[in-house]
Order: sequence, then C-alpha cells, then structure tokens
Amino acid sequence: MLEESSSTITAAAEEQQEIQPSDQESFSMLPKVPVPSEDIPIGEQDSRLQRIRKFRFEFGPSKKDVLNFTNQLAVMIRAGISLPDALESIAEQMDNQKFKAIIVDLKNQIEGGQSFSQALNGHPDVFGNLYIHMVGAAEVSGSLSEMLQKLAEYLDHEAETSSQVKSACVYPAIIAIMAVLVTIFLLVFVLPRFTAVFAGKEHMLPLPTKALMATSAFLRGYWYLLVPVILGGFWGFWHFIHTNVGRAWWDKMKLVVPLIKTLCRCLYITRGLHTMSVLSKAGVPILNTISITAHVSGNMFYKEMWLGVCEDVRQGRKIADSLQDAVKGRYGLIPSSVVQMIRSGEDSGTMSTVLKDISVYYARELKTVIKTVTSMIEPIMIVLMGVLVGFIAMSIILPIFKMSSLVAAG
Repeated sequence: MLEESSSTITAAAEEQQEIQPSDQESFSMLPKVPVPSEDIPIGEQDSRLQRIRKFRFEFGPSKKDVLNFTNQLAVMIRAGISLPDALESIAEQMDNQKFKAIIVDLKNQIEGGQSFSQALNGHPDVFGNLYIHMVGAAEVSGSLSEMLQKLAEYLDHEAETSSQVKSACVYPAIIAIMAVLVTIFLLVFVLPRFTAVFAGKEHMLPLPTKALMATSAFLRGYWYLLVPVILGGFWGFWHFIHTNVGRAWWDKMKLVVPLIKTLCRCLYITRGLHTMSVLSKAGVPILNTISITAHVSGNMFYKEMWLGVCEDVRQGRKIADSLQDAVKGRYGLIPSSVVQMIRSGEDSGTMSTVLKDISVYYARELKTVIKTVTSMIEPIMIVLMGVLVGFIAMSIILPIFKMSSLVAAG
C-alpha cells in the first residue's frame, strides 16, 4: 500500500513538473504591461510633470521690456552696483524667460572680458544699433548711468509716439468692423425675409437689388469659403508689403494718401530728428548718427534720404545742403523751415540743441495732427457707414414700392 501511494505521489510530481514548463511558455506569450515605476524613475516622472506645468508660450522681449530693463539698470549703476551684479539681479526678477536668457548671456560675456556694447552687439534684434552705439559712446566717456537714463527717455518717447498713432487708428477700425458686421447681418438675416416677396418677379427688380440678393445667397450658401479667403487675403497683403516692391508701394501710400500723409510725415520727422539729437548729444560720430537715423526712420524713402545725406557728409557737404534736395523732391520729405534751422545749428555749432528743439516742436505738432486726423476720420467713417446701410435699405424698399404701385394701377 505504501509503495503504491508513494509511486502515485511520485508520478503526480513528475507530471506536475512536465506541465509547468508548458504553462510558463503560455504565460510568456501573453502581452506584458510595462510598469511606469520600473521603466521611468519616480524623480524623472516628477521632473517631466514639472516641466509640463511650467511650460508656457512666450514672445520675445518687447519694447516695454527693454525700457524697463534700461530703467532698472540705470538706477542700479547709479547706486554703485557693478554691471554683472546688476544684470544678475535684473535677470532673477525677469518673468519673460527669453529675455532672462539674453540678460544672463550679457552677464556671462561681460564676465568673460567683453565690454557691455560688445555683449549687446550679439543681440541686435532686441536692442538695435542706436542702443548699442549709445552704450559704446558712454563706455568711452565713462557716463554709463547717464547714457542709460537718456536711452530710457528716448525709448519712452518712442513708445508714447507709437501709442498715440495706434490710438488714432482704434476708432476708425471699430467703425469699419461695425460697418462690416451690420452689412453681414442685413444680408444674411434681413434680406432673405424679402426673398419670398420678390419670388417670380426677379425681372422687375432693379440691378442693385439683384446684386444684393446674389450676395446674400452667396453668404448663406458659401460662407465657409469666406474665412480662408479673408485670411489668405490678409496673409497675401502682409507678405506683399514685406517684399521690396510691396514695401516701396506701401511706404509711398503713406506719403500720398490724404490725412494719412500729414500724420506719417510728422511721425518720421519727429523720429529722425529726435534720434539725431540723442546720438549727437551722446557723442556718437556724425556719420554713425546719420546712418542709425536712416535705419530707424520707418519709411524706405526717408531711409534713402538719410543714407544720401550720410554719403554727402562723407564727401564733405553739410547736412543742410544735402537735405535741401529732399525739400525739392517728389514727396517733400523735409520742410524748408527744418532745413533752415538745421543750417543755423551747423553754422553756430549747436546742432544737437537745434535738433532737440525741432524734434520737441514736431512732437507737439504730431499730437495736434493726430487729434485733427481723428476728428476728421470719425464723421467720414460714420457717413460711409450710413451710406452703406442706406443703400441696402433702399435696395429693399424701392422694389416693394414699385410692386405696390403696379398692383394699385392694375
């Protein structure tokens, strides 16, 4: 009995051993689910989560960021803080990560033996030639804090001027958008209600009414085509004005369109003369001053004018004599009174003071022109909007009166 039971147990054990490998093979064929904690360390998982949480889309530093940076740096340098320490302190407080990386790079380059202007020269898109040349002149004269304060005032003046011009365009833009929205509302929701009235009498409708009905049908049936067409139109226009031909056309329009040309000329004259005043007072060489003024003018015709002046001055001519050609030019880029004042500044040796006085005068003139242009554009836009809405209303009402008169006569 014992031998039989022992032999039975032994056979069962052997049978179990024979079955186990096949079970293991079957289990090995099942898909394996990876365990995150085994493949990726917990610390790395946390760092990935933190990077995802901290991720944010940022643009490059704006003019306001550069202005705040210049103001802070001027105060710290005046307080006796070394330039690398001041840059490090500003970088720690900077929210814009791209600008923070640029400031840290400036600090590292200065600690590596480069001057501040040389470090700034590695980021010309952010600071610009005017900024770099003024800092370079301040390093030669040893007046960095005063120069930074002048730079801050210049940037603040430019920001104020740009804000004034943009604010002058806000009201006309709002009126134009409202006119478009009202037109779409009338064509899509109001005009279709009269379609049943005109059904079967299309031959009696005047041409404006037929055109409006066709436009209404297109808007209701193919409105989804308008979005890509409009976006494509804006993109095409933007791309066109960034080409050489498109840029020339766009800058020319800003000098010949009524109302706009007065505003733009005041803006370009103010910007150019104010830039020349700041650079000449900072001790920047006259040829560099005129060249920088050309590149910050904002209009290719003014840029060509200032580059021509730079070449004439290099050959020995006076600035006023060279600018006299621009007075007689096709677009009258510079008034003769400005040329006469510049001539007096050259003769008396007070060029920077005269340029500052002229730029201050034209800055006040720019404010007056902005108010005048805005006050004139407002009624023009309102009248245009009224004419548009009235045209649509008359195109709907006139056929109804015509049909009513025919019915009464019959």
